[in-house]
Amino acid sequence: MSPAQTLRDARSLTEAGLVPSERLPALEAVAARYAVAITPAMAELIDPDRDDDPIARQFVPSPQELVSSPGEDGDPIGDAAHSPVEGIVHRYPDRVLLKPTHTCAVYCRFCFRREMVGPEGLSNLTPAQLDAAFAYIAQRPQIWEVIVTGGDPLVLSPRRLADLMDRLEAIDHVKIVRFHTRVPAVDPGAVTPELVAALKRSSKTVYVALHANHARELTPAARAACAQIVDAGVPMVSQTVLLRGVNDNPETLVELMRAFVETRIRPYYLHHGDLAPGTAHLRTTVAEGQAIMRALRGTLSGLAQPTYVLDIPGGHGKVPVGPNYLSDGAVEDPDGAVRPYPPTA
Repeated sequence: MSPAQTLRDARSLTEAGLVPSERLPALEAVAARYAVAITPAMAELIDPDRDDDPIARQFVPSPQELVSSPGEDGDPIGDAAHSPVEGIVHRYPDRVLLKPTHTCAVYCRFCFRREMVGPEGLSNLTPAQLDAAFAYIAQRPQIWEVIVTGGDPLVLSPRRLADLMDRLEAIDHVKIVRFHTRVPAVDPGAVTPELVAALKRSSKTVYVALHANHARELTPAARAACAQIVDAGVPMVSQTVLLRGVNDNPETLVELMRAFVETRIRPYYLHHGDLAPGTAHLRTTVAEGQAIMRALRGTLSGLAQPTYVLDIPGGHGKVPVGPNYLSDGAVEDPDGAVRPYPPTA
């Protein structure tokens, strides 16, 4: 039976039968450093009899998280280097990240902000810090898009989301507001008419980016939650992280991307795993990711093709790293045959 409440510590995981009790001491050591939260919706999906369960690998702590690997960093994509005021990351000229909260509905074991959302991580923005963040946006007319992230912004109450949208409405040069969230999948009951109304409150164009990594996350309840958002006129796109033992094969990604499209969510990014501390056991190589993307081409509808991207460590930006099909005078087709280009007479 699934738990009625979110599981927030190692002991609750053993009591719910998700992990054997003999693993408790090791998991408590992990939970002392990195936050734990598994919603009832996700706990329901976990098969405790499978050591390789793809949902468990995303949310259940592992002792491997306390093993550091070369190159790993507490801020792997350089948020801090591009944070002019608390709660703002300004890496690209025309858009900023706004992080009003560092709380999430679930805590992913591969999270690139795991040091920021953990037990010793950052707190939510204070009213004064939020004022400074909005002032920063208002003073820079080149900012066309505000990406609301965190944490997970949809854990905020509809009242707080409405206030955020009202404040962005007052900034004329901001035209696009994009929310990045896991909530519609991991806590679909939280997507209420009040929450959707808050997202639609302003005249800005609003997008919602849903993070999901396996087709099983798109349950009927999750699809219904997404339908509320899309039916209200808010387009949705997807974000997925390529994860070893979760979705690191073409068949699983085909199923996931088709599930997105069926749910009226446009596949957007497939992220290569960031160099966050203790995540080596979940990362693939770039070459493995490129091989998977090559297998998708020609197999999967163009409507369902994500862009495979890598966030360059240190805050140097996001770049596509998909396979290359062109060489001097030739192009490779989806079946692997090399064709001359331009064609010879």
